[in-house]
Amino acid sequence: MKKVFTILLFFVYLFDFSANAKLKPTESIPFEMVGSYVVISVKINGSSTLKLVLDSGIRNTIITELMPTDKVSLNFSDVKDIMGLGGGNTLEAFTSDFNTLKIGKIQLTNRTVYVLKDDVFNLSKHSGTKINGLIGVDFFQDHVVEIDYNSRRIRFYDAEKFEAPADYGMLPIFLESQKMFVKLSVLQSDSTRKEVRMLVDTGAELNAWFKTSTKESVKVPPKWVQGTIGEGLNGTITGKYSHIPQICFGNYCLKNAVVSFPDSATIASIVSSSKRDGTIGSQLLSRFNLFIDYTHRKIYVKPNRHYNKPFSYNVAGIEIIQFFLIAPVIQVLDVWANSPAAMAGIRRDDYIIEINGTSTFQMTIGEIRKIFETPSKRPMNLILKRGSEEIPVNIDMKDKFKSY
Repeated sequence: MKKVFTILLFFVYLFDFSANAKLKPTESIPFEMVGSYVVISVKINGSSTLKLVLDSGIRNTIITELMPTDKVSLNFSDVKDIMGLGGGNTLEAFTSDFNTLKIGKIQLTNRTVYVLKDDVFNLSKHSGTKINGLIGVDFFQDHVVEIDYNSRRIRFYDAEKFEAPADYGMLPIFLESQKMFVKLSVLQSDSTRKEVRMLVDTGAELNAWFKTSTKESVKVPPKWVQGTIGEGLNGTITGKYSHIPQICFGNYCLKNAVVSFPDSATIASIVSSSKRDGTIGSQLLSRFNLFIDYTHRKIYVKPNRHYNKPFSYNVAGIEIIQFFLIAPVIQVLDVWANSPAAMAGIRRDDYIIEINGTSTFQMTIGEIRKIFETPSKRPMNLILKRGSEEIPVNIDMKDKFKSY
């Protein structure tokens, strides 16, 4: 009897070891959360360490800016025009093939890298920290990749041995031009439900956007705010912000998410050649821990501690950059038309030196954006620097989607 018991224990141990082995990563690396961006450290062909945003909305790595201390060796083959979202012209980029990207112990070989002739993103100024560019969807092609937003780690797994944890929901991935799409369900403002095909874009700092160019498109809710949605490869993307009653990842449904509806002209060149209904971005994706199995076309999701975080939008209508990385000098990049900031007389290129009695030198750009996104019945008090003048202004911070 004792021998049988020992054998049973042995098999239980083997089973447990086998199950754990399927979830043992081949590599685990930390990442930085910059806003809702996932920023990782990458070396290209033995370069100095570059900081790249994980961007599944593009195919390849794009270097947007290099600092004087950054060293990288690339062999350029030609110059290519890159198309993307935005209403501007195409971008020119130098092309380099057959590069090796090193992330921790992981090496991604034979990768194409583009270097923009002009830095249209200004990622470092927008984020207030050094960012050299974007690493695309080819990051996911060789391994199962876990993005753990709770512990801020990325883990790599052998795609052939991997089995997802039982408490994760699964969505099939559909590939189009190597990019990942999933089907989600949305409840519209007229109480009708619609299935949508959405690009998975970890590099889009928003919850989701939906095209509006066809009769089948998700309907724009009756209450909306016009504003700037973001910067695409080819220019500024403008459109409407609103709340959508429900957006569902399988059985996980988020209520009253703030989503956007880009003006058709700013996305026409992309959506006309794609079957997509829109994009899910990093702000929504970061509410889940993810396993992305590119090889077997599956994405596994599980709500994390950010899942129930309130949704927000830029109530003030002020777009800002940090003029110097070494010092928090905050400059107004843009003011939304007809926004509270526009009504208060704030202009592009103004410097913001004080918010509600606190010097902006004591704040990060992320903290300032959070203030701009926090509705209040009380006005927000700013002191601006315009030329040699210091100008006090008060901004109405009431939520435009609520009745007071």
